[in-house]
Parts: sequence; structure tokens; C-alpha cells
Amino acid sequence: MSFVIRTADLGDIAAFTEIYRESVLNGVASYEVDPPSLDEMGTRFKAITDKGYPYIVAIEQTGLILGYAYASAFRTRPAYRWLVEDSVYLAPEARGKGVGKALLAELIRRCTELGFRQMVAVIGGAHPASIAVHSAAGFEHSGRMTATGFKHGRWLDTVFMQRALGEGAGTEPSGQDYPGTMA
Repeated sequence: MSFVIRTADLGDIAAFTEIYRESVLNGVASYEVDPPSLDEMGTRFKAITDKGYPYIVAIEQTGLILGYAYASAFRTRPAYRWLVEDSVYLAPEARGKGVGKALLAELIRRCTELGFRQMVAVIGGAHPASIAVHSAAGFEHSGRMTATGFKHGRWLDTVFMQRALGEGAGTEPSGQDYPGTMA
């Protein structure tokens, strides 16, 4: 499958809304049960990008959006500012074709360049494919919470995975208040 990855923009939100809608309705990666509206997805996009976090998209040569990924704050307390959480969502036709792996690799690269030191994956439903993609990208298992969500008639576990970015915990962060352009 041939595709390019670029920075996402507001023009991509309709496609993101549909990809996420399918995931909410049929998958376990998100613990939402009602898909958000186009307006809500736009609000979420702006909340992330306005703080300088990376938001990227994979596009096939025909212009079809195959998936998207972004990093956001794991928690809002100041000491967490060096840690980001990744999110990756794929259109059904893009799954299992290397798109998620490529999006995650690019997201890791961009977050490292912005000065973040750790990335965490919060894997809803303990989905084996997501665990495998994160493992291949250097993430290590850091915890499992059992029966944290109930969706599609069953209890779901949540798996946490983590990887260092850049110098990780090897050195103290620079004097900047926040990595990248965060404010």
C-alpha cells in the first residue's frame, strides 16, 4: 500500500470523524460508545493542535485518508509535561498493511524532536494488534488494568505500554517550561 504522511489540517476532520465513528461503533480501542459529531471532532483537533502537539494523517495517492495519529497530554499536572500519550486510528481497509506502524513511527519522531521524553500507549480492550504495533516500535508493557470498560457486551482490559523518547530519563530536561511549543 502506497501512502504519504503529512501534518493534519481542519480539512481532514470529516474523514477523521468517519474513521473514529467506525472505531467507536465496532471496536474497543476507544471506550466511547457514542461517536462524536463533526463539530466535536473539530473542537478536539483544535484543542490538541493549538497546544502544539503533533497531529498527522496517512493518505493514499488517490487522496483517500487511511488513518491518523496524534499525541496529547497524558495528564495535565505540570510534572507530566514531558510525557505524551499516542492515539492511532485506521480506516478498516488500512488495517494490517503497515499504515499504523508508519504513523506511530512518525509520531514518535515528531514528539522526540519537540523534546518529549516519554510516550505512553493506553490500549483499550488490550487489542493484540495494537500491542504488537507498539511492541515493534519499542514500547514495553508497563501495566494492565482488568475489566476497566464494558462495551459490546463484555468487560475490557486496558494495557499500558511505554517507551522513552530521545534521552528519556537519562538526563534532566532543559530549562524550558514545556517541550516543543506547549504553553
